[in-house]
Amino acid sequence: MRDAGFRRAKWSIAALFCFLGLQYATWAARLPALKARLDLGAGEVGLLLMACGAGAAASFPLVAHLMRKVGSRRLSLASALCLTALLAALSVVPDYPLALLVVCADGVAVGCLNVAMNAQGAALEAAHGRTAMSQLHATFSAGLLAAALLASGVTALTPSVPAHFAVAAALLLLLLAAARRGLLPHPDPGPGTPDRKRSRLARPAGRTLLMGCAMAFGTITEGAMNDWSTLYLKDVVRASSTVAPLGIAVVSAMMLLARVRADRWRDRWGDARVVRTGSAVAGLGLALALAAGGVLPTLLGFACVGLGAAAVTPCVYVAAAGRGPDALSLVAAMGTTGLLAGPALIGFVAGAGGLTLGMATVAASALTVTLAAAWIPWRERVAAPAR
Repeated sequence: MRDAGFRRAKWSIAALFCFLGLQYATWAARLPALKARLDLGAGEVGLLLMACGAGAAASFPLVAHLMRKVGSRRLSLASALCLTALLAALSVVPDYPLALLVVCADGVAVGCLNVAMNAQGAALEAAHGRTAMSQLHATFSAGLLAAALLASGVTALTPSVPAHFAVAAALLLLLLAAARRGLLPHPDPGPGTPDRKRSRLARPAGRTLLMGCAMAFGTITEGAMNDWSTLYLKDVVRASSTVAPLGIAVVSAMMLLARVRADRWRDRWGDARVVRTGSAVAGLGLALALAAGGVLPTLLGFACVGLGAAAVTPCVYVAAAGRGPDALSLVAAMGTTGLLAGPALIGFVAGAGGLTLGMATVAASALTVTLAAAWIPWRERVAAPAR
């Protein structure tokens, strides 16, 4: 019976992770169509993307308050409904200023759902004494993939963005219905926030800031690989136009496969060892690939990044959730900031010293996680039942 309750809650929370991946990647996949309909330039598209990230990063005070006020279950359901409505609004928005407003609101809702669903995942592990967070993050990656396939399929039938987003919204509502029944009901504010009536945010502790730094550098590593791997293969390694896009594919595939297996690694070796070893593999593997040069060493180095970085963010979310909703909200916001600022930082470094130096900065970011991990209070390893 206990196993049945664990599985039910796990699949419900997984539906939220899949929901977020599907929602975000759906509108991101149609950026060219939105750009053409609103007659936007490249700078305006960049600002549109920046508005989403800024909304998510700035949502920290609101999310922390709502987590204490209503709990992770109600916040996740409410923010998911808002994201569905915002996707529909984006499909018919008439002008650029309104598009900026919608996308910024989307970022705030993403920030809310991101914290709430990770709080649910951490509560699931605590309640059942079993690891699940890495597999939950794998379903987020599955949502990204599903959105890409849906975009390809729908656009083959019709170029209509409203039609595409209507289909996506229907799928989102199905995922939300699947999630609703099994989410953990208690609005537990967490051990780090015993006074649920306080109105001010606590001053973050040093270890919470270390978690935020680990999350930020971890997301810098992930985001930069997505944005710069193809360009590095093409311009520095001189890979063909056919081979260059494989950089993203290698990183994404390895990350998805590793996240499916990472909870077993966490059971066996503990979160601290998984994060330290994984981030070291990512940083050193990429550094060696940059030094060796060539297409095959580069792809192997990228595979090391996907493999090593896969469990970093799930483990940091669990550690932050153990310190309460304020800590979780701050760490999530710092992760979003890293994801937003990372590619731009790499671009600045590459402009000053070349793309190889920019990718070396990515390797340094991964190794920084290894250093920060030594001082973070990680989830204790527990004896888990057979899966």
